[in-house]
Amino acid sequence: MDMGSKGEHSRQRIIDAADRLFYIKGFNQTSFSDIAEAAGVARGNFYYYFKTKDDILQAVIEKRAEDIRRMLEDWEASYPDPRDRLRRYVTILTKEQQHIEKFGCPMGTLCTELAKLRHARQTQAAEMFELFRCWLEKQFRLLGHKDDARDLALHLMAREQGAAIIANAYHDSAFLQREADDTLRWLDTV
Repeated sequence: MDMGSKGEHSRQRIIDAADRLFYIKGFNQTSFSDIAEAAGVARGNFYYYFKTKDDILQAVIEKRAEDIRRMLEDWEASYPDPRDRLRRYVTILTKEQQHIEKFGCPMGTLCTELAKLRHARQTQAAEMFELFRCWLEKQFRLLGHKDDARDLALHLMAREQGAAIIANAYHDSAFLQREADDTLRWLDTV
């Protein structure tokens, strides 16, 4: 491994560690030391890659957005029927059930925390929701909903976020499963 790829590997370990810690502990409660330790990078070397915690936050948001884009592209390629794509979106709840019960939705919790902090990256973080909204809206349009596709997309997102918040508050996996099942039934009627 040359120094360039070794350096990129270390940088990626820092981003991955920060991503996990921001989700589990929260952005504000995660320190440089926490991230350096979790990434296995000496704190002195850490500053070579990221000068500030905001720089790390930007990299984490960019990573999450890219992960979302990749997932949505994969769904587009794997599921020819827009209704099946929408079902995949709903199953995020049950696929990530244990994490959602413990920590909430990764996007929702980060956006909420940054809003409370009035953080400059709040708008950038909200772009993750926008990726989903645009994609969901497209799926509803493909199902023939020309006039209300945006409203349906926002409604579906609100259902998912609400279910994640309640499941996290009550640590109730049965509730999360019921909400996912109910949302899937709703999709069949749309």
